[in-house]
Amino acid sequence: MKVQANTLRAGNVVEIDGKLLVVIKSQIITPGKGGAFVQVEMKGIRDGVKKDERYRTGETVERAQLEDHEYQYLYGDGDTYTFMDQQNFEQITVSKAVIGEPARWLQENMVCNIRTYEGQAMTVELPQTVTLEIVEAEPAVKGQTASSSYKAAKLSNGEKIMVPVHIGPGTRVVVSTEDGTYRERAKD
Repeated sequence: MKVQANTLRAGNVVEIDGKLLVVIKSQIITPGKGGAFVQVEMKGIRDGVKKDERYRTGETVERAQLEDHEYQYLYGDGDTYTFMDQQNFEQITVSKAVIGEPARWLQENMVCNIRTYEGQAMTVELPQTVTLEIVEAEPAVKGQTASSSYKAAKLSNGEKIMVPVHIGPGTRVVVSTEDGTYRERAKD
C-alpha cells in the first residue's frame, strides 16, 4: 500500500526496488531555505545493508504488509528451526539467518511471534526473557561481597553468562534473550 513518506516511523517495512527494508529512524527536516523533506534511515531485512533516503514530504512510498502470527517452537535441525502455527497446526521452517543471534535461547514449546511477508518468514521475535538452570559456576571467592561482583556460569543450554557471586549450580535464573545477560533469580 502506498503511504506518504512523512508518515513513516521506526519499525515500518517498505519495499524499494523489490527489496524489503525496515525503517530504523525517520526525521522530518525543515531547512531555513527550501521545502521540508524526510530523512529516512533503513536496513535491508534479508541482507542487513543500511540505506539512507531523502523524500519530499508529499512523496509516496510502498509500505509492505507484514502478517504477525504466534508460532510454537518445535525443534532445530542444523541451521533450520521448525515452528507450528497454534491455530491451524501448520508448520513453518525458518533458517538461522532469519532468527539471528537469539536462536541460542530457543526452548522447546516456546511461543514466538513470526512476521511473514507473502508466506515467507522475515523476522522471529522471542519472548523478552527465558528461564534456565545453572549447571556449572565458579566457586565464590571469600570476601568478594561487593554487589557488582560477577562470575562466569554455564547454563543448561550450554551458553555461558556472567551471574552474581551468590548464584550457584542448580539455581534457576532469568536471562534476557536480547543480549544474553542475567536478569534475576527465577521465582519458581
